Amino acid sequence: MNALLDAEGRVSRAWDALASVEDPEIPALSIVDLGLIRGVKPRSDGTLEVEISPTYVGCPATEVIRRSAERALGGAGIGGFVVTSVLSPAWTSDWITPEGRRKLEIYGIVPPERSTGSMRDVLRMNRPVSCPRCRSADTETLSEFGSTPCKALHRCRACLEPFECFKCI
Repeated sequence: MNALLDAEGRVSRAWDALASVEDPEIPALSIVDLGLIRGVKPRSDGTLEVEISPTYVGCPATEVIRRSAERALGGAGIGGFVVTSVLSPAWTSDWITPEGRRKLEIYGIVPPERSTGSMRDVLRMNRPVSCPRCRSADTETLSEFGSTPCKALHRCRACLEPFECFKCI
């Protein structure tokens, strides 16, 4: 029973450590907020396996996120661990936590509403995107790609401020 409690404590400490790792592209969110952590589980040999998914294959931040997670886990006193990449099923914006969605909006990025399986639908968002600053729906798309491929760049016609919108993936 003590081994089970010890394993549960290690898993809990691992989640806490991962929740402190900021996303390098959106530092207001943790990698847990973004839903990048697929799981933390003990292996039969006692090693903790931490599963991470990138937002998309080829994301330039993937290696930075992995190293940051390893540093945080290494300092958490959880013992042996291994970080593995999980590509299937592919990450979806549905995995962003409610707290992550709240933090995105506070940071000035419109959170995604729904996911889609089609890149054509991602590029053809037909809904008006409300400005995260003044809430006006009188906005325009400036570019289908913002600072990263998973965001689009918009501008509010009411307050004239530019803002990004996280795409539904």
